[in-house]
Amino acid sequence: MRDFIFKTEYKKLLTPEVVSCLTQIHEYKGQQSFLVKVKADALSNLLESAKIQSIEASNCIEGIITTDNRLKKIVRDKTIPKTRNEKEIAGYRDVLAVIHESYDYIPPKPSAILQLHRDLYKFCGKTVGGSYKSSDNIITAEQENRGRAVRFQPVSTLETPQSMIALCDAFQNARQDAELDPLLLIPMFILDFLCIHPFNDGNERMSRLLILLLLYRSGYIVGKYISIEKLISDTKETYYDAVQASSYNWHEGTNDYVPFVIYMLRIFVTAYRDFEDKIELLTTKRLSKPDRVRETIKKHLGKITKSEIMANCPDISQITVQRALADLMRSGEIIKLSGGRYTSYIWNRERK
Repeated sequence: MRDFIFKTEYKKLLTPEVVSCLTQIHEYKGQQSFLVKVKADALSNLLESAKIQSIEASNCIEGIITTDNRLKKIVRDKTIPKTRNEKEIAGYRDVLAVIHESYDYIPPKPSAILQLHRDLYKFCGKTVGGSYKSSDNIITAEQENRGRAVRFQPVSTLETPQSMIALCDAFQNARQDAELDPLLLIPMFILDFLCIHPFNDGNERMSRLLILLLLYRSGYIVGKYISIEKLISDTKETYYDAVQASSYNWHEGTNDYVPFVIYMLRIFVTAYRDFEDKIELLTTKRLSKPDRVRETIKKHLGKITKSEIMANCPDISQITVQRALADLMRSGEIIKLSGGRYTSYIWNRERK
């Protein structure tokens, strides 16, 4: 079984790009703490929107989907989950809620992680969640014209319990060292968790829930208002590349954490930037709701869907958004890109 020595690996991470990201995040954190206090009323809709996005995105990455209407009902606990997918979505909803509400009381220990995994599958039957894997698993990747190939061989079934104990102990010891920034320790922990791959199913979704748990416990609560899971889903190819690059030679203890750490830090920076943009739109008194829709599209580079617009402006009704889009198309300020349910819009930057 390999050792987990966070402090030794930590020193290798302090590249100029990593330090730059850390500086930005620390600045954003202070700004967000102030905004959360003075703009509490404006944030309630943002919190609800982020929750829906997180539950949808984290499950969708794994192919766990349902209709938009059913998803919203499940998220709001307005219906009983029917299919296996819906039961897993409901489980994610409940675990996410527990983390949001009680993160201070959930230490990163094996027993707590097992309980969270149990609750992730609580609608799926007693034997599905809450236990480590019962057989060795492998991580595969699709190869062009060659089917699936083994990408990584996780820790064996027999070594899994002890590996989880060692990982959690090492992480908690590292967190006691004031010189070690948790923003670097958290991605390292998550990468190690993914390489152990302790469960038969649900490892990736558990890893995303653990990211939020560890961020919140360290005072970084941006994930409550901006969906970290959606940002990962939107860049999942880069995410998988970073995981692969950082897991190479993991069993030998010579892997390079830098690719995955940089990827996660960029996600955190993006989340804080998005938070600032959204809170600015939510709290700008001089702009009407149609003008806020207009500014949302104008500030967005590339295509944006109606759903994304509504996620950015969660307090604006669908009817108001539709009217604003129609007015903007008539004026020539935006261009509609047809695509059925994925119809999107783009700011007309050629317009004088």
